Formats: sequence, structure tokens, C-alpha cells
Amino acid sequence: MGIPGAGVAANSGGMRGFLGRKSRYVRMDDVLPQEQEGMEAAAAGVHVHGGARRYVFFCSVFASLNHILLGYDVGVMSGCIIFIQKDLHINEVQQEVLVGCLSFISLLGSLAGGRTSDAIGRKWTIGLAAAIFQAGAAVMTLASSFTVLMAGRLLAGIGIGFGLMVAPVYISEISPAAMRGSFASFPEIFISLGILLGYVSNLAFAGLPDHINWRVMLAAGILPSISIAFVLMVIPESPRWLVMQGRTGDARAVLLKVTETGEEAEERLTEIVESARATVADKAVWRELMRPSPVTRRMLVAGLGVMFFQQATGIDALVYYSPTIFRDAGIASEGQLLAATVAVGLSKTVFIVVAIALVDHVGRKPLLYVSTIGITACLATLAATLSLLARGVLPGAVAIALAILTVCGFVTFFSVGIGPVNMVLSSEIYPLRLRAQAVAIGLAVNRLTSGAVAMSFLSICRALSVAGAFTVFAAISAVSVVFVHRFVPETSGKSLEQIESLFGGDGGGGGEVELGDGEHLVHKR
Repeated sequence: MGIPGAGVAANSGGMRGFLGRKSRYVRMDDVLPQEQEGMEAAAAGVHVHGGARRYVFFCSVFASLNHILLGYDVGVMSGCIIFIQKDLHINEVQQEVLVGCLSFISLLGSLAGGRTSDAIGRKWTIGLAAAIFQAGAAVMTLASSFTVLMAGRLLAGIGIGFGLMVAPVYISEISPAAMRGSFASFPEIFISLGILLGYVSNLAFAGLPDHINWRVMLAAGILPSISIAFVLMVIPESPRWLVMQGRTGDARAVLLKVTETGEEAEERLTEIVESARATVADKAVWRELMRPSPVTRRMLVAGLGVMFFQQATGIDALVYYSPTIFRDAGIASEGQLLAATVAVGLSKTVFIVVAIALVDHVGRKPLLYVSTIGITACLATLAATLSLLARGVLPGAVAIALAILTVCGFVTFFSVGIGPVNMVLSSEIYPLRLRAQAVAIGLAVNRLTSGAVAMSFLSICRALSVAGAFTVFAAISAVSVVFVHRFVPETSGKSLEQIESLFGGDGGGGGEVELGDGEHLVHKR
């Protein structure tokens, strides 16, 4: 079941990318009315600039702050688990449950977040996510037993699930088409930043007594969520949600803030209103998702598939258990293990910035190709390195260097492509009536896969060896390359309402440009 037009990279509507670079084409339906009189103005490109772009930029940043919480929790737990084991005397199975349960419980938050964000709005769901996480982090910090620690972990997971679901939806709904890819990537960079902060926290507080250090590490995760109170006073509600509530006047006021002209705001409002009529006419969203039409099925295959493969290649196992991997490669001291994990977190964060700079200029699909192929190569090399070391073929120093290099390479390729693009695609491919619930299902798949990987990793390593576990991940990653080629379309530069047409053909379009695209492209001189 192929997707028509999947082999063609749509261009970015002539607007400047995140770093101000121009594409060679401009979409006529993105040209502002006052520029349509002369082809010279169209050829120069249409820019989302000035106050509107800055406003959308800061709204996207603020909406993404909750993702620091997930990243911090993932990163800090890789070091915390060492000290929790010493303090609370937990066994290996309890370690796997403690690490993996966050992903499983966050899928419940993601599923509930879809309905909640439709009921109370995207903006207030962001605030609810932060409040629930704060409560969970406080319980974990004060935990005196494994049972209490698990209770706090489960509560924090629900808050993280809400935040994971709502931020990409909110950002995609306030962003112009040409900048949506860059802005919708922000949640992933904040996850990476949170992971890096978690690693740094491990390194900074490791010297404290064992019954204190892990508590301080966990307590520090509460600080980012406090800023959400300020965020709720600054960011507007999603204009698409306002239209769904019949608040067209409020939606127009928001659009005037996120667009450069009143004419552009009215055009976007008209598109949203027309799309929202389908929502009013059809309330059975879950029924449509459970028994999808061919078009909706193609959307779900693409969206859920990318969500699955993002985690099935083992990124969370690597992040959670990087000290275990480096110890298997020959690094002995706790200080060196934690320092090596900081290098991993730094690589992940730096290259997310590269992805944000490229996602609208290069397109989603080319980045997915580079990412999945690179991940496959790094996983295969890591597996071979650990296997040769176990057989005594590789010197210890060489094995350590290769292990650090391939692990950093893995997170680099992950961050350049499937990490952020996963969020971008999932928030933009579904029509308005299905978007919140479909994204929630996708994140549930993502979290379920993450939890399964994290909770089973130590057991798989015990059964197959660490090298064997990464051989399995490499095979899964190779399948993801084929999946991207066959099922994922290029969506950059299209409005959310236009993207639906990418999934509406009979599958025979292959790499041909759609007629609608051809009519709206003007070659720039």
C-alpha cells in the first residue's frame, strides 16, 4: 500500500527556512494578496518575518517546555538507578520496572490528553501536564521505599503523557506552513536538552551520600515545570480549537497575531472553518479511527509507523542504560561512565538543532532517509564491536573508543531525522477532526514501544548478550528504511488542510508531482 507522491519533496512555500535560506519555489496560495499583482514579488518569496514569526517562535518554545521534563527524567534515571539500587536495595527486575513503567503509564496520559485537549483546550492541557508531573516528582523525591517511588513515577508518567501529546498539536496549529516543520521540532530539542540536563545532574550530584544524591537529582526536575505558570499567561489558545468551539472571533484575533497581514489571517481562518465543519458533522472520531477509510488508513500507517520505529530501534534503551553499555565496553569507574553519558547527551542536543535548521528547507523524507540509514550502520557497528571485544579480538582501548563513537553516532543520526520528524509528521498529517485523537494514539504506540524496549533490555542482554540486543535493534532499523521509502510522504510547505490530498490517490502516483502542486508552483529566477 504505497502513498501517492511519497517520493516527491514538497517545497517550503518560498518562505525562508529557520536559518533564513530560500527555497527555489513558491506556492501561489501562500503568496499574500498584495503581492499577487506582480510576478517579481512572488519570485522574491513570501516571508513570515518580523513580529508574527517571533511571536510564533516564542509560543512554540513555551509550549515545548514540558518536554524538558520527559528528557530530564529519562536522562537522570540512567544515573539515579545506580544509587537507588544501593539505597533501596532493589533487584534487576525492579530496576527494569522502574525504568520502563514511565513509558507505559505515559501512554495513558497521551490517550487521555487527546480528549482532554479537545475538551478544555490545548493551552490548559499544557498546564495540567505540568501540575501532574510536579506532584509525581515530589513523591519520588520523598520516597522511602520502592512502592512509594513507583507511585510517584506513575503519576509523573501521566503528566508526561499529557505534555507529549498536546505540544506538537498546539505548535502545528498556530504555525504557518513554511515554518511548521522547524517549530514542531522544538519538543524534540527540549527532550534532548532535558536528557543532557539529566546527565549533567547525575555527574554534579554523584558525590553526595547515596541516600541523598538520587533524591536531589529527581527534585531538580521540578524546576522547569514551575515556569509553565508563566507560559499560560503568555501563549494564546490554538485558533483551530477555538473554531471547533464556535469562537471564530477569538480565533481571528489569534491568527492576526501569528500572521503578517489581515488578509492572510482571513485566508487561514476560512481554511480552518471549512475543515472544522466536518468535525461538527461527524462526532464519532474514535469510530472513524477504529474503522478508517482508505485515506485515513494511509495516514495512520504513516503516522503510527514512524512513531513505532522511532522507539523500536532502541533509543531509550541506549539512553537509560548507556552506563551499562559503556561498562560492557570496558569503562570501569562511575565517574567515567557518567562523563561518557554526558557526551552522548551533548551529541543528541547539538544535532537536534541541525535538524530544526533543515526540516523545512530539505524536507521531512530526506532527513528520515539519512537518519534511519545512519542509525542502522551505527547499531550494526556497535553490535560488532561488543561481539569482537567479548571474543578478545579487539583491544580494550579500541573497543571503548568505538563504543563511544557509535553510541554518539546513533544519537546524532536519531536527532537529525526520526527524532524530531516523528513529532512533525504526527502533528500535521491528520485532518482537524481526527488530529488530537490520532496524535494521542500515535504517542501511545510510541510510549508502549519505548516501555517494552526499556523494560526488557536487561533481560534481552542477559539472554542474547549486549551485542545480540543491538543486533536485533539494527535489524529493526533496516526495516524502518524500507518503511520510510514506501509509506511516508513529503509534507513540507503544505498547509494542514492541503496535506490530506497526499493520501487521497489510488497509490499509483509513485514519484509524480500532484496536479495541485504543479498548479501552485512558480519557478524562482
